[in-house]
Order: sequence, then C-alpha cells, then structure tokens
Amino acid sequence: MLSPVTCQTAKSVDPELEAQIEAQKGAIAELEHELWAGGLNEDMLDTYQGGFRRLERLIEARGGDKRHKFVIVVPVADRPQQMRDCLDSLLDLCRAFDYGGRCDGVYRKVAVVIADDSSDEESIASNRELATHFTGLGLATRHFGPDDQFALVESLGDAGRDALSTIVGRARREAFGHKGQAVMRNIAYLELAQVQNEDGDERVLFYSIDSDQEFKVKVGTPDGDLEVCAVNFFHWLDEIFSRSDALVLTGKVVGDPPVSPAVMAGNFLEDVIGFLRQMADSGGHAECRHHEMAEHPEGEAAYHDMADLFGFKPAAEAYRYRCPLEGDHGDADCFDHFGGRLNSFFFGEHPTRISYYQHRAMLRTVQPARTVYAGNYVFRPEALKYFIPFAALRLRMSGPVLGRLVKADIGGRFVSANLPMLHKRTVATTGQSEFRPGIRAESEAIELCGEAERQFFGDVMLFTIERLTTMGYPQGSLPQATLAATLTAVHAEMLEKYGRKRRDIVEKIGRLESLLHDPVNWWNRSAEHVAAVARFESFLDNIAHNFGEDSPCYERIESPANWEKWRADLLQALVAYPEDAAAWGHALAGRG
Repeated sequence: MLSPVTCQTAKSVDPELEAQIEAQKGAIAELEHELWAGGLNEDMLDTYQGGFRRLERLIEARGGDKRHKFVIVVPVADRPQQMRDCLDSLLDLCRAFDYGGRCDGVYRKVAVVIADDSSDEESIASNRELATHFTGLGLATRHFGPDDQFALVESLGDAGRDALSTIVGRARREAFGHKGQAVMRNIAYLELAQVQNEDGDERVLFYSIDSDQEFKVKVGTPDGDLEVCAVNFFHWLDEIFSRSDALVLTGKVVGDPPVSPAVMAGNFLEDVIGFLRQMADSGGHAECRHHEMAEHPEGEAAYHDMADLFGFKPAAEAYRYRCPLEGDHGDADCFDHFGGRLNSFFFGEHPTRISYYQHRAMLRTVQPARTVYAGNYVFRPEALKYFIPFAALRLRMSGPVLGRLVKADIGGRFVSANLPMLHKRTVATTGQSEFRPGIRAESEAIELCGEAERQFFGDVMLFTIERLTTMGYPQGSLPQATLAATLTAVHAEMLEKYGRKRRDIVEKIGRLESLLHDPVNWWNRSAEHVAAVARFESFLDNIAHNFGEDSPCYERIESPANWEKWRADLLQALVAYPEDAAAWGHALAGRG
C-alpha cells in the first residue's frame, strides 16, 4: 500500500505562531464570506485559495502536523478519460489549497488508489500509466490492478473465498474485470485493511469516490454555469472528524444526478414538452430566451420521478432548459442544440435539472445521515467493517442500502455535510459514458433494460432494508418468514408505483409526439431543422422502447417468473447478511 510521507518533526509550542495560525483561520472565514456573498465572486477565488496556502505555511513552520491523511479510493472500469479528469481535478485541488504541504515535491497527506475494474487491456495500461504520471507530479498514486486483486482474493484460501463470495464475488482470473462497483470497492477495502502508519500518531481517513467525479463544484451565475475549485475538501473533512466522533461521513454531488435515467424519464419528458411549447410560442425568430437562472423550491431530488419515496416534495412544474450557447443566437439555434443533447439523458445526464452548489458555513451543515453516496463518502479505518452489502447481486441503490445499515448500527456517528463533488456522467466529445453497465447502445438505439432491472430490484431491497431496520435488523434476529413477508410487501408496492409512473410516461410520450409533429410548428416548416427534428424523434423512439407500452425493460420488471428468481436471491441475501458480516470481520482481522 501507499505509506504516508513523513518530513515534519514536532517542535516546542510557540505562542506567537499559534496566534498567527488562529488569526489566519479567522482571515479565511472573512475571505469565504466575501467569496460567496451574493453568489460566487470569481475574482476572489485565488485570494481565498491563497489564504489556505498561507495557513499551510504556518502549520508547516509549527511542525508536527497531526491532521488526517487521506487515502482516496477510485474504482474505475474502462473510463480512461474520466479517470484522468478526476485525477487532474484532485491535483488542481492540492495545488490550490496545498493541504498538508509537500515533502520532496510529494503531497504529504494525500494518496490515491486506482481500483481498476477494467476488462480492456488498453484501459488497464492507461490507468497504470496515469498512476505513474500523477505520482511524478507529486500525487502519490498506486494502480491496484486485476492481477493484484486476484492475488489478494486467492490469498483468502478456499474457505475464505467461499465465506466472502457474496461480498467479493466469484470472478475467475480470465474474467476479473467488470465485477461491479460494489465488489470492486469491497476488494479495495480488504487491501486498505493493510495500511500501516509509519508515524503512529498520524490519523488516516479513507475517501471513496467515483471516476466520473471531480473535486470541483458547479455554480450557477447570471453569465452561465461555472465549474470551480472553491471547496477545500480535505481541510473541512479534517475539521469535522477532528471535532467530532463521526465514524462515517457522506457528501453528495452537483452537476449530473446520481441516479439512473430509469427513474428520471417522467420529469425529463415534462421538461422537454415545456421546452417545445416555449419554442412554438417564439416562432423560431426570437432571440434566445433560455439563459435565465431559475429558482426552484423543490431543491434536492427534483430530477427523481419518485422523489416522494425519499421524503422530498415532487416538482410541481416543468423546469426550463438553460442554454449554454454563447454569442449572438436565437431560439432556433437553441432548439437545434438541445436536440443534440437529448440522447445523453440515457447515459445519466438530466439537462434541465442540473444540481448546483449552494454555499453554507461548512461546520453548520453537519447533520445525521441515512444515505451513503458511494461515490463520495469518507470513513475512519474502524468503519472498514461496513462493506458494500449484497455486492454480488449488482443492484443499484447499494449506497442508500449501506446507509440504512450504518445508521441502524451507529446512529448519530453517521453524518452528512455540504461537501458535494462535481458529477459528470458523459464525455463532452461523445455525449455518452465511456463505460456504463446495463446500457446497450447501437447507433442511435439505446436500451436501458439491464440498468432498469437493477434499479427496480435495488429499490425493492432498499425499502425492504429500511423497513427491516425499524424491526431491529440486522442486529436482532428476525424470523425468515418476517424477512420474506416484508420483501413481498415492498415488491408489490414498488410494482404499483413503477406502473403508475410508467402510465404517466406513456401519456407524456403521446403529448410530446403530437407537439413535435404538429405541422403548424415552425421547425416542421423549415428544411434547416430537419436534423434537429430527427434527433428529437430518436430520443422519443428510445423513450418509447424503454418506457412505452411494449417496453422489454418493464417486461423484465413485471415478469412473475423473473420476480421469483429475484425473490429467492434477495431473500437469501437478507438471511445471510449477519453471517456475511461476521466473515468480513474475520477477513479484516487477518489483513490488519
């Protein structure tokens, strides 16, 4: 594993230097207020970052820096460009704020593990090269590749592998890629259990992120959206974990939503319908009217078709598209541009319901949590005991499931804070993800059936767990009949809810088709917009295929035979979880 860099020795306390450190923290607080007063003041950003760099010089002069070191774990599967962008942003963060300072050119308190779940040899080679490249730039980075992973799992022995098969999978050496983010994280956590501090006084935090995220935030301004390095993640995480007994902390994301398009189609259709109505009213000759910032009281989860499941108020009206085009252009140009973005929705974008960073005093945002965002959470080494549950089933919603289990175990020591990472589902050059499991794309045809199935049964497992934890699960022993009855009841409720949402989508498909093909509308009377209309039609075809009356995705979800198979697997997973947790604890003890 990566060992921390040690260059500092403790010095005797210098009251004057301590006073300077406290004064600098106060100056940073004032700079932060100026930075965000009335919205982001971009001209203040470098001054704000510089305030932290000065703080680091003072701490370095004091010596004996006992703040936390961060080991960042990034599972990645065949996303070389997104992996590079993620690490570029991390290096930018280190340069901007210089948390922990450097020793011989290496950042002392930040290290990275690329947990490579790729199956393509070129991707694996690229990730290995990235580790070498960023290490050379001062960001200690280790490539934890398939060979290393396989050797680790093999070292468990036959009995150990069997005991952990639901946690680390049963992949063969010749097929050791694409195990899924949950299995990959669990194998990486086994590896993290070996981390030994060369300096026994140095504290370590493990930081789990995703490869399609960046250490930036998205901010909406009157002049357009900005992606900025404006949050000193490491400083604030160290403060929170130093001031509290928090064991696990989760952040969130801004930018693209963290959920599947399988549960966003209804809201997005409403927004597309609203967009076409606005375009129809403009006649195609007006200046573009789609640049205004909009305030929406619904806030979080506005992108989710079933936000009420999570305690959020569903959006009451359509959201406007915010046009990113610059220079002189009209509504017709915006129409053409928006048409080109529509199919990116199937890879996780939601062009009308982008999340933005809202600044608040950081320490005041810490509160009890219930959902782990698997791509943005931090934990003490003791919390390695919390593996990603039911990993071999490859369900979506594994983070929220983990969160319910963690909350049931430690209550208020599981917290959240306003530390969102920038989430980018797609690559700008293609409008698609480099790799996304459960999605098949051939030319313009896109099928979500694999992802939709994992989403539906992931929701069934999530809300079953939520219900069971109120009964004392998993700490208390519940009869298998209780587990089965709860699972069956939640499945019936989810079927009804998904069915109702599907009927809503089918109705909206009809409305959108009528509006798009109405010969009165200007885009149907001009040869200049034939290509854009074709892109809208392609989007509609994909929506109808995945969510319409003859959807093969819903055929899987609603199939009684498929439910019987999933029911058996889900029930077995629930029954086995306490034994899985015991086996995991035994494996960790053997790795430490």
